[in-house]
Amino acid sequence: MVHKYIFVADFFADEVPGGGEINNEELINILVSRGNLLLKRKSQSLKVEDIRAHSGSRFIIANFVGLAEDVKIALSQEDYIIYEHDHKYLLSRNPAIYENYEAPKEKIINFAFYKSAQAVLCQSVFHKMIVGINLGIDNIVSLSGNLWSEEILELLKELSEIKKDGHAIMESAIPHKNTSEAVMFCRATNKQYNLIPSLPYRQFLTRMAECEKLVFFPRSPETLSRISVEARMLNMGVITNELCGAKYEEWFSLKGSAMIEKVLEMRESIPNLVEGSFE
Repeated sequence: MVHKYIFVADFFADEVPGGGEINNEELINILVSRGNLLLKRKSQSLKVEDIRAHSGSRFIIANFVGLAEDVKIALSQEDYIIYEHDHKYLLSRNPAIYENYEAPKEKIINFAFYKSAQAVLCQSVFHKMIVGINLGIDNIVSLSGNLWSEEILELLKELSEIKKDGHAIMESAIPHKNTSEAVMFCRATNKQYNLIPSLPYRQFLTRMAECEKLVFFPRSPETLSRISVEARMLNMGVITNELCGAKYEEWFSLKGSAMIEKVLEMRESIPNLVEGSFE
C-alpha cells in the first residue's frame, strides 16, 4: 500500500554530509522507490498549520532540535515515529557523563514527545539500552544497523581488497571523536598510524581502506558508529572502547564481503521496520 510520509529533520544530506543525514537520505530514497509519496520538511520552519495540512500522513521525525514546542504537541495528535540518532532527551546530549548512563530526572527533556511516538527507532541494541534506562518507555525499537547506498557498498567491496598496512585515525576537531587519545594509544604501543583528515566521502574511504585497523575511542556513546562499520566492510580490524554501539551487535564480527552482504540486508530490514512501526 502506498503511503504519504513527511520526513522532518534539522538538516538534510545536501546541506550537512554527516552520517545521520546520509543515512536519512538513503531511507528517504528507499521509501520513495517503494512507491510512497514523501515530502521533506526542515524542523526549524515547520508550523502547526503544516501538521494540520498534512494530517493523516506518516511523520518521520529525525533530528529535531529546531522543532517548536507547539509543533511537538500538534504531532502528538498524528502518527509519528522518532528516528533517533543521538540522545535528544538529555540536556547534555551525552549520557556518558552519568553513572551507568542514567541521567538525573531533572536533566530529561522531551519526555512526552518520545512517549507519544508510535516508536522510537534506535541505531543499535546499545543505543536502545541507554534510551530505555533514561526514559523507561515501552515503544523503543533497535534497528541494529544503518543504511548505505548500493553504489557506496560496491565501492567498499572494491576497496576491501586493497593491500593494507598501519592504523587509521580519523582526524577530527570534534571533542567527542577523541582523536588525541587514538594518537596517544598508537604512540604508546609503537603502532604506525595515518591521520585521515576530513575529505570528500569517497576519498576518505579510499584513504582508510589502505590501513589494516581503525583506532577510535569516542568520548560519548556512538549510537552505532558508521565509521566502525565501514572499517569492517573494508576488511579492517577495529580498536575501540565500550562507547562504540556497533561492537555490541552480533554481526560486528563479520568482515569484508560478509559484512557488506549483511549491510545489504539492512536495506530491506530497516525500511521494513520503519514502515511496520506505523501499523
